[in-house]
Amino acid sequence: MAKPRHAMVLAAGLGERMRPITDRIPKPLVPVGGKPLIDHVLDKLAAAGVERAVVNVHHMADLIERHLAGRARPGIVISDERAKLLNTGGGVIKALGALGSEPFFHINSDTLWIDGVTPNLDRLAARFDPAVMDALLLLAPTAHSIGYSGRGDFAMAPDGRLRRRGEREVAPFVYAGAALLAPALFSGAPEGAFPLTLLFDRAAEAGRLHGLRLEGVWMHVGTPEAIAEAEAAIVASAA
Repeated sequence: MAKPRHAMVLAAGLGERMRPITDRIPKPLVPVGGKPLIDHVLDKLAAAGVERAVVNVHHMADLIERHLAGRARPGIVISDERAKLLNTGGGVIKALGALGSEPFFHINSDTLWIDGVTPNLDRLAARFDPAVMDALLLLAPTAHSIGYSGRGDFAMAPDGRLRRRGEREVAPFVYAGAALLAPALFSGAPEGAFPLTLLFDRAAEAGRLHGLRLEGVWMHVGTPEAIAEAEAAIVASAA
């Protein structure tokens, strides 16, 4: 398929686990490696050829808007959720009109990774097949991710189809916070606030949720303590 021209960047969360830093600045503006988290994401999108990024805002929305005001690549469209936080699924529903009718990137503003030889967003675009997929998720191996200590999110079949981890299981892959989504994923979605995982589970049941293993290093920057570990990884990758 052609490279996606549009993207949704989730920047409305409260960042509670990043306190006390997020008592004064929103998590997307927390600097890591000399650059706010959201700029790491937007720079990757620009390099992938994305022309428009829809950014939703809620917590400390004014600070994020001011930070993004001068950005030209990609062009920024603000999806305002000041009145009500719509969660990861409802936020996309509100922004669909600005995202168009083609598949689009969907990225958490606080996700951070170091690419391998081929940028992972390019790999997502090359792999996505709307005939068999409603969503293609970028997945990081739990064993080699920095700052992650959970039990994983998904198991992946040889054809790339995903199965969510059972309650008592340990899964080899964690969702890296980046995906390529078809608008069809949101057909018949609930109104109001709801988690995107609801639609992922529905797609998985239909066999239309697929995954792509991240090439490079994924960093889970969920707490203040994780910042130093991520910065060390960035420095090491540049050596």
